[in-house]
Amino acid sequence: MNVSFTKKQEDYIADQIQSGDFQNATEVVTDALRLQETYRHRIIGDLKVEIEKGWEGKLSKRNVKDIIASKKTDHQP
Repeated sequence: MNVSFTKKQEDYIADQIQSGDFQNATEVVTDALRLQETYRHRIIGDLKVEIEKGWEGKLSKRNVKDIIASKKTDHQP
C-alpha cells in the first residue's frame, strides 16, 4: 500500500517521532487510525441512540443539524 501525505501531515508525523512518543511513522499512522476508528464508532453509536429515542419518544424541537453539531462539540478527540 502506498499512502501520500501533505507537507503538514509529514511534519506532524516527524514531530511525533521526534517527541519520543513513537518510534516510526507506522506507529503514528496506526495510532491515528485506531483513534479515528474509536471516534467514528462512538459517533455512529451516539447517533443510533438518538435515532432510537426519536422513534420511541415524543417529538423533539431539535433538528438533525442541531443533533450532529452537538455531537461534534461533545466528542472532539
